[in-house]
Amino acid sequence: MFKHLLVPTDGSTLSEAAIQMTVTLAVESGAKVTGLHVIPEFHVLAYGTEMIADNEDRIIQAARQRADDYLEVIKKAAAQAGVECNIVATSRAHPYEAIISVAAEQNCDLIVMASHGRSGMRAFLLGSETQKVLTHSQIPVLVVRQSTPAGTHPGR
Repeated sequence: MFKHLLVPTDGSTLSEAAIQMTVTLAVESGAKVTGLHVIPEFHVLAYGTEMIADNEDRIIQAARQRADDYLEVIKKAAAQAGVECNIVATSRAHPYEAIISVAAEQNCDLIVMASHGRSGMRAFLLGSETQKVLTHSQIPVLVVRQSTPAGTHPGR
């Protein structure tokens, strides 16, 4: 069975559902958990270098605080269940690359991640980090989907 689970989070409610699933799986299989948040790389299009430097520091600090907050949710869930847990915050232009890289570096044998269920043009325009992980990962991926009421379709 799985011994080390990676759960990436973006702080969404759906990510929290993936966290709960991960912790439950960890308890059942005696696995440990690594929580991951990928901080977007800082990019700016503006005039005036002093304005860029000031804003960059504030934006990076806010992003790191959000990462800490999101990862704290994983730490608390794991602690309440008695599951060994470590956390990683990293910055990368493409989150799927960071997810795959951290999973390999941490010797994870399962990635548990949320999918927002976008389809059609929304999926094409917004991209899907989950789809990219599924496409490129050599490690098994368990996708947690949002539940929808009968007769509705996610993303519409």
